[in-house]
Amino acid sequence: MIEATSTEAGERQPVTIRTLLRMVRAGQRFACLTCYDATTARWLERSGVHVLLVGDTAAEVVLGLPGTVHAPLDVLLALTAGVKRGAPNTVVMGDMPFMSYQADDAEGIRNAGRFLTEGLADLVKLEVDRSFAPLVSRMVRAGIPVVAHIGSRPQQAKQHGGYYAAGRSAEGALALVDDARSMLDAGASMLLVEAAPADVTQAIVERSPVPVIGCGAGPACHGQVVVLHDLLGMTDWQPAFAAPACRLGEGLVQAGRAWCARVASNDLGEHPIVMPPEQLEAFRRALSSRGG
Repeated sequence: MIEATSTEAGERQPVTIRTLLRMVRAGQRFACLTCYDATTARWLERSGVHVLLVGDTAAEVVLGLPGTVHAPLDVLLALTAGVKRGAPNTVVMGDMPFMSYQADDAEGIRNAGRFLTEGLADLVKLEVDRSFAPLVSRMVRAGIPVVAHIGSRPQQAKQHGGYYAAGRSAEGALALVDDARSMLDAGASMLLVEAAPADVTQAIVERSPVPVIGCGAGPACHGQVVVLHDLLGMTDWQPAFAAPACRLGEGLVQAGRAWCARVASNDLGEHPIVMPPEQLEAFRRALSSRGG
């Protein structure tokens, strides 16, 4: 069995890029989820999730902003480092936000490097097409492991009037396959295909020597990723490919109501912080001597 297993103490063996490659070659699938904090990362590592993506979706689900293009670079760096500290034995992928690499290649390489140093990331993810091949190649030459995010690219959503699916025409499908090929030639360590027909993704997977993660891209991918809040049933709307595994949002509502009721009725249980009897008596005497 190649997949990383837990030790008797509950800490699983480290998952690395090499682990994922061995899983792919053995025909094993790996699981990926978004994550944005150390505490959640710790529990997800215990669950056996192989890859955690600190996505620019943090702009929406953490910061309450209207879209992923609003994700601040420094915030994502801090969140990525927190996730890695919470899940040191899990592959952590840092998501490069809008305009952190598009304007200037040198700036993009420096920012990607920050994800490895400040952010403690194992990989960096960029939303790209074949025009970004020179940048990806330069990042790889600098020693930066790159996940090439192709297909539907949320950072480009404003150009399309909203989120969109990719590769739905023959021309678009061939372009997507060409994007994948360009990224592989540039040295990408992994591909991530979002919102594409299963047949197109299948063609990409068949031609890829590196792991391919799908996000609403069909079952052929070696790994699958969804936004954690979708999986937990915490979003008011979620994509069809991210069916919730539980209804944590409803559970939070119930917990909040229960706490409100306990506070209203002063039903807080026995207070755990007490003074030794002699100290309590001394406190009362001192307080009484002050008068008023």
